[in-house]
Amino acid sequence: MALFSILTFLALHSSFTFANEENDHLQTYIVHVEPSDGRVFTNGEELESWYHSFLGTMGQPRMVYTYKNVIKGFAARLSLDEFEALQEYEGFVHARPQRKLPLHTTHSPDFLGLHQDFGFWRDSNYGKGVIIGVIDTGIFPNHPSFSDEGMPPPPAKWKGKCEFNFTACNNKLIGARYFTYGNGTPMDEDGHGTHTASTAAGNFVAGANYFGQANGTAVGIAPLAHLAVYKVCSGTRSCSESDVLAAMDVAIEDGVDVLSLSLGWRSVPFTFDAVALGAYAAMQKGIFVSCSAMNSGPSYGTLSNVAPWILTVGASTTDRRLRATVVLGNKEEIDGEAIIQTNNFSQVLLPLVYPGKTVADPNAQFCALGSLNNIDVRGKIVLCERNGWESSVLPTIREVNGAGGAAIIFVNQEPEGDSKVLPTVRLPTTLVGYADGLKIKAYMNSTSTPMATLSYKGTVIGDDRAPIVASFSSRGPSLESPGILKPDIIGPGVNILAAWPISIEGNRNTRMTFILGSGTSMACPHLSGVAALLKSVHPDWSPATIKSAIMTTADVVNLAHNPIEDQTLQPADVFATGAGHVNPSRANDPGLVYDIEPKDYIPYLCGLQYTNREVAIITQQKVNCSEISTIPESQLNYPSFSIIFGSQVQTYTRTVTNVGEANSSYVVKISPPPGVHVAVKPDKIDFTESKQKVTYEVTFSRLPNGANSSFTQGFLTWTSGKYLVRSPIVAIMVD
Repeated sequence: MALFSILTFLALHSSFTFANEENDHLQTYIVHVEPSDGRVFTNGEELESWYHSFLGTMGQPRMVYTYKNVIKGFAARLSLDEFEALQEYEGFVHARPQRKLPLHTTHSPDFLGLHQDFGFWRDSNYGKGVIIGVIDTGIFPNHPSFSDEGMPPPPAKWKGKCEFNFTACNNKLIGARYFTYGNGTPMDEDGHGTHTASTAAGNFVAGANYFGQANGTAVGIAPLAHLAVYKVCSGTRSCSESDVLAAMDVAIEDGVDVLSLSLGWRSVPFTFDAVALGAYAAMQKGIFVSCSAMNSGPSYGTLSNVAPWILTVGASTTDRRLRATVVLGNKEEIDGEAIIQTNNFSQVLLPLVYPGKTVADPNAQFCALGSLNNIDVRGKIVLCERNGWESSVLPTIREVNGAGGAAIIFVNQEPEGDSKVLPTVRLPTTLVGYADGLKIKAYMNSTSTPMATLSYKGTVIGDDRAPIVASFSSRGPSLESPGILKPDIIGPGVNILAAWPISIEGNRNTRMTFILGSGTSMACPHLSGVAALLKSVHPDWSPATIKSAIMTTADVVNLAHNPIEDQTLQPADVFATGAGHVNPSRANDPGLVYDIEPKDYIPYLCGLQYTNREVAIITQQKVNCSEISTIPESQLNYPSFSIIFGSQVQTYTRTVTNVGEANSSYVVKISPPPGVHVAVKPDKIDFTESKQKVTYEVTFSRLPNGANSSFTQGFLTWTSGKYLVRSPIVAIMVD
């Protein structure tokens, strides 16, 4: 994978513009070369001359950019014949056409396969006619992300209000309300709500960036969907449970189609969970509810919003990196990331120091205030541990800057692993993962004079390990209902560029204000937007059908076609990924779905041993569980299987509905969890019409001398010539 510096990115942008002026038969190629005879170039001019020698006498300027630090190679405009001829040159390694400049939001729509003017995004009409309700900290209505250019009027069913005391709402932002904590206005005093709303349904805004990074066109997942915002949180991020319930109540009345809630509490019984209660009522009205999973990972059992009628969303990375590389004295390069990139940072090696090794103060490893009093860091690069992904780096910045340090290498601790949640820091810095931090420390231990510098390479697209589950993304199992696998899905939630009320860069002369944010709060509105797209194409789909379509078509491999990894860069388990990473285009045509009607949750709730009164609180109807055929939680017609092995053999049924080709046949493929035998009857199902339902039976048997793990995982997949309908299986061993 080629690495692009920010200058390269700009050069490619120039070449893309220039391409319209040149002959169509020319393309820009990224060319990798290597001196085959071990030749060493003594200066930059000699190296550049060698690069140009590959182009010979082509008659017109073809060199777009020559690379000095990023890769050994160059970018050039070539015809197909010239490209083929280039491969015969001595020293040629590899070449490929440059990627088309991506459409960004955070880059996430493009990463999700949503491309302007073709494919599912176009077919869904960008969510036109769908109303997304965002329950959060309010909204900054004057941001260009909420322009109504190209927007139709709201649907006739819309009953909402705009409670700003000035003209703020339009055909994009069709409603804005505030509640107790609103301070008398829907205006966003925090920024969180503006960020999430623009992620879900922000309009196209060209030229978006944050300190020059992640530059491109910002756009939400459903850019033609309408937004209705409900402010339930104050500027201190205090959210009243009663306000949340009130907002959900009003939103249902107003006529929203999708509810997006990037908030929640630790898992509590559904009866006492305001979000679960409001979501149940919304689901009964056909409203899809998407919620964040919480930011308490990587520990198990840390989820929020786990009711099965909610889509519970975890967070993962995209393939975009803001590359800031550590160059060590032994010439080893370790890639980190940084938002603010000091392009003129000296490439002369500087002394490298780790206060945590040389100072007895336990706070020295974090470069905390006062910890560097007895160590000389003047003109040096300082290695500092980061004390948790949410911790403020300001004390470290003040300490190192005050002591005369030249730059900081922030290092994640083990729980954060490779998850790089980037702080906004004006001092030259980079953030590296835990394992890479160990490499740097090993180098420092290997020499009496450790040296390093930082090389800033700008925005780089194409990390083939993406998506990676974020360390902070809360993990299952669900404590309230372990027989339902949660989270349901993961989506982009790390370093997401979206709208912000004010300029963090200090620019008071623009409304083009964006920021990079991380959290399951950022992942949730991505899935809310995807649900809006699906609702636009399939207005008759129930919330459970939309959820099933999202889950059974999810990706379980990364861009390199290896299993999705977590922050340890090892394969992630299903308590981190749920069904996998959302794939919107495939979700639009899933073949089969697992539908659940509101009444189906009643025997499930009774089976969880809720009392009649508690079930009535949730369902808003009188229930007598003794008169109902209760079901174990794993029997709910969910698109996944969570089997708790208290008994050795368990049998459950599932009913699938055909939403694909009318005449179709599917055969089952089983990848059983280690230590478990899985049998499906029948192993082939046939359909003759659309919306036809078929029920199958699955028997899970724990094998003697099986796996010793506390849980194992696998998949059950129905396949046809066209479709692949995958359900994850987790087997939890309780003895």
